[in-house]
Amino acid sequence: MLNFERKGKGKGNGKETLVLLHGFMENLSIWSDMEPHLSKDFSLLKIDLPGHGQSDILGEIHTMELMADEVKKVLDNQNLEKVHLLGHSMGGYTSLAFAEKYPNTLKSLTLFFSTYFADDEEKKQQRIKSYRIIKDAFAHYARAGVPNLFNPNERDILEGKIETALETALSTNNMGALACVKGMVERTDKKHIMENLEAKILVLAGKHDNAVKTDVTIKNLPDRTNIKSYILDCGHNGHWEKPGICAEIINTELLHNLPKKLVL
Repeated sequence: MLNFERKGKGKGNGKETLVLLHGFMENLSIWSDMEPHLSKDFSLLKIDLPGHGQSDILGEIHTMELMADEVKKVLDNQNLEKVHLLGHSMGGYTSLAFAEKYPNTLKSLTLFFSTYFADDEEKKQQRIKSYRIIKDAFAHYARAGVPNLFNPNERDILEGKIETALETALSTNNMGALACVKGMVERTDKKHIMENLEAKILVLAGKHDNAVKTDVTIKNLPDRTNIKSYILDCGHNGHWEKPGICAEIINTELLHNLPKKLVL
């Protein structure tokens, strides 16, 4: 069973369950800045994906489908039949695999600074070239990559958040990270999920995201009434860069709770 934390259960609130899946070299602690801003109508289920946080490595390759199956085991363990699922980056890829396998479990799917496209050939080659450095010089890999995931125009303001992201990355088991990179290389295009899923779909993207091609992701979204998208003035890590704004969008779109000042 994957490591998880549940908040809001059995307190009279938390009518809707929001499952939070972190990204690559992260763990369930990354939601701490966003949590206070999320509606009390949500019961939060935060999960450590395989090879991350306190969850075990499950094999040499962690495919998105394998990780989706492990997430489903947690939901079954908690007797959750219908949930809102939100995934950051790699967590988004896992969420798409989950939506493909278990569509009737979802009330909504939120791609949080993620994409439904598979890696292009250039990105696949980048990942494959990183295998050795992840295995042999993981700290160097993390220190070189993490700062580039933030808005370059706000590096000075975000210094503390970048340090937090780096500490989180360095706490990740390098072999767990390697298994997930191998799984990301193998992941397939999931545009058909965006075209066919009946649940609400929410897409949050960053204008300065260096990890995901925001323009391509937004431009190619199907024109469907159940899909809503937002582009924020930040990098790849909205949960650290714009936690309050991200939470308000999630509250409004998934619960239709407008802030009181906007209610006429």
